[in-house]
Amino acid sequence: MSDARPCTIVGDVSGLPESASGAKHLVWWGNIGFMAIEGTAFALAAGTYLYLMSQTHGWPPAGIRPPDLFWPAILTLGLLLSELPNLWVRRRAIAKDERGVRFGTLGMTIFGLVLLIPRALEFAHLNVHWTDNAYGSVLWMLIILHTSHLITDIGDTAVQAVWLFTHEVGDDQFADVEDNANYWTFVVLSWLPIGALIYLAPRLG
Repeated sequence: MSDARPCTIVGDVSGLPESASGAKHLVWWGNIGFMAIEGTAFALAAGTYLYLMSQTHGWPPAGIRPPDLFWPAILTLGLLLSELPNLWVRRRAIAKDERGVRFGTLGMTIFGLVLLIPRALEFAHLNVHWTDNAYGSVLWMLIILHTSHLITDIGDTAVQAVWLFTHEVGDDQFADVEDNANYWTFVVLSWLPIGALIYLAPRLG
């Protein structure tokens, strides 16, 4: 006597799509969770900055000039302008435009690398070193925290660009490009409050 159990068909899933994008894709939710975790890290760092600011007489401390504004203004403008091609790439990914995502991702990689120039110059115009005092330490912590996210996404975009030009582009790749575009928007938007703390709070406090 065979111990095999009879096979019962309970449904036909042949009509289901092989892949998905947006909120229907598991990676999309993973990306949202990742941004939530990193956003919490930004919030904790900002809270540390505000706490130290509230406990210090004079912010920045006497004898230290606030950070210069020119290079961060250039960076902020560049980040905001980068959303134009970034959102275009996202739309191309949703439309499953193979040529659009290839050249759009390449363009975003170049745009991101250019933005590292004003970011690098920012460090030379903070007017304080991280070893000088608590103000210097928390200021450098904030800018390095954001820089790490900036470099991470540029690197991810560069890898995507290489992959898209050297491999067949399928639904999963389109979904990856969309997720990467969403993450870049997070990097851009997270800079606005962080930049305000670094450059405006010392002038308004």
